[in-house]
Amino acid sequence: MDDSGPYQTPARMTRPALANVRFGTPQQVDVLTALEPAVRREMDAHVARRKLWFPNDLMPADADSGAERDEELARTREAARALPDVVRIALALNLLTEEGLPHFHRLIAVYFGPASPWSDWNHLWTAEEDRHGCVMRDYVRDARIFDMGAVEKMQFQYINAGFEPDWQQDPYRLLAYTSLQEKATQISHANTGRLAAGREPALQRMLAHVAGDESRHYQFYRAVFGEILRADPERALDSLLKVTLGFEMPGHKIPGFAEMSEVLGRGGVFGTRHYQGIVEELLEYWEIGSLTGLSAHAQHSQDRLMKVPSRLARMADYAEAKAQKKKFSFDVIYQRSVEL
Repeated sequence: MDDSGPYQTPARMTRPALANVRFGTPQQVDVLTALEPAVRREMDAHVARRKLWFPNDLMPADADSGAERDEELARTREAARALPDVVRIALALNLLTEEGLPHFHRLIAVYFGPASPWSDWNHLWTAEEDRHGCVMRDYVRDARIFDMGAVEKMQFQYINAGFEPDWQQDPYRLLAYTSLQEKATQISHANTGRLAAGREPALQRMLAHVAGDESRHYQFYRAVFGEILRADPERALDSLLKVTLGFEMPGHKIPGFAEMSEVLGRGGVFGTRHYQGIVEELLEYWEIGSLTGLSAHAQHSQDRLMKVPSRLARMADYAEAKAQKKKFSFDVIYQRSVEL
């Protein structure tokens, strides 16, 4: 597939601005409208960076697949038997999170409205994200590493629970959140793949593709929120502070999320130290500590933001000092005991 050209806007979406945006103050709507050319520019840069792939490229399931593919599947199943349970739990949690895509698409659509470069990005991003849940589900079904009935029940409960972050109808918070979240998701997928490497190369390869997408999505959101900081630092700093302090992973309503997340933290997949690194990276990239000409309120937000990494480090130090071995069990792995 030729994927070299810039993203082409569908003809039906060549409309003017965000006049019908649902959320945001009038001033925020003005900023978001003024940033539409930057959104289009970042979309074009995103498409130029990517190499589009599809689930069938990684987990083929064609009708004319022959004995060679059957043998490959047998090798995958045999290799998957050696996967440590930390990898299995991480894969289950990350798969379920990816399957929450209906929540995430709806949120962006509600916050930014239809028929604008923002909605064009939402459609493009959703199309790319949709492949993640598809290819991960294809893998776990082919590898037969889970109680799939348990996975499907958890997915149903997760989507049925809804996803309504307390962002107070603030579109800046959505963009601050996605900047943090995309990097967190990238790290979680990449570290899961790293733990699988040497045991199951097909899984590591698949997760590398997913993590690569998440990295490019992170670059988009990071760049766009940087534009907001330049255009409206007073409100943007306040929004960023609130999201950074109250950050929760998008799958936090998945049944058993707290226990699964603890396994990922103890297993080195994703935890407080990783989140600390993300916050440090973004504060440096956006040059938060160097912003000047701020009001007293914005300076207070700036000061508090610059203290977040040390606060997270103290939290991680405390948790690690108090940690003792703990046993976990999960339906997706047939209630097998996992001790970390």
